Amino acid sequence: QVQVVESGGGLVQAGGSLRLSCAVSGLTFSSFAVGWFRQAPGKGREYVASISRIGDNTYYADFVKSRFIISRDKTENTVFLQMDNLKPEDTANYQCAVDLGESDRYDYWGQGTQVTVSS
Repeated sequence: QVQVVESGGGLVQAGGSLRLSCAVSGLTFSSFAVGWFRQAPGKGREYVASISRIGDNTYYADFVKSRFIISRDKTENTVFLQMDNLKPEDTANYQCAVDLGESDRYDYWGQGTQVTVSS
C-alpha cells in the first residue's frame, strides 16, 4: 500500500522559513519522481517544484526560484521542500505527489500540510 504523508507546515512571519517533508512508503524510493503543489483558498492547484527519481534534476515554478529548494533523501524515503524568505502570498495547502512515469499524471497524492505566512 502506497502512502504519501506531508509534514512541516505551520504559521510563520514573512521572511521566515519552513521545511516541508514528504514521506513515501510502499514504493522503491528511486522508482518515482516527486512534485510539490499548493492550493490557496479560492484558487486552483499550482505547481511549485519537482525532483527526478534520483535527484539529479530539479525544477521550479518561476515564483519560487531562489527561495525554495527541493531535495530527496533515500535513507529517509523522504522528499523535502526548504522554503526561505516566505511571503504572505505563499500561504496555501502544500501537497506532494508521486509520479511513477507511466502516464502524464501524478499517481499518488498526500493530504497536504498547511503553510500560513503572516505579514
